[in-house]
Amino acid sequence: QVQLVESGGGLVQAGGSLRLSCAASGRTFSTYAMGWFRQAPGKEREFVAAISYNGGTTHYADYVKGRFTISRGNAKNTVYLQMNSLKPEDTAVYYCAADYFFNDYVGQKEFEYEYWGQGTQVTVSS
Repeated sequence: QVQLVESGGGLVQAGGSLRLSCAASGRTFSTYAMGWFRQAPGKEREFVAAISYNGGTTHYADYVKGRFTISRGNAKNTVYLQMNSLKPEDTAVYYCAADYFFNDYVGQKEFEYEYWGQGTQVTVSS
């Protein structure tokens, strides 16, 4: 069982930056791949970024590539999402997710993750 708690969301102007954190409970954090997803009002939840259990593999959605960076600190049981050059269309509730995958595989689909946080709101003003 893994419990996830996101933090770091807020209101920022377009072009600004935020860093989201996701703190995980449990001693098996280092064995889980972690993902970030987001859901804007009236839209389905969509993939943002993911990182393998050892940080060796990362994947990004095309619409955040080059602007967002996912990283993890296994000693702190935390995964981060550094978001730069934010755009109004990045406004959404951001969720972190965790699950175990074989080897360095990282899931990019919502259904591939069993454990979810409660989300943190990110609002980007124009």
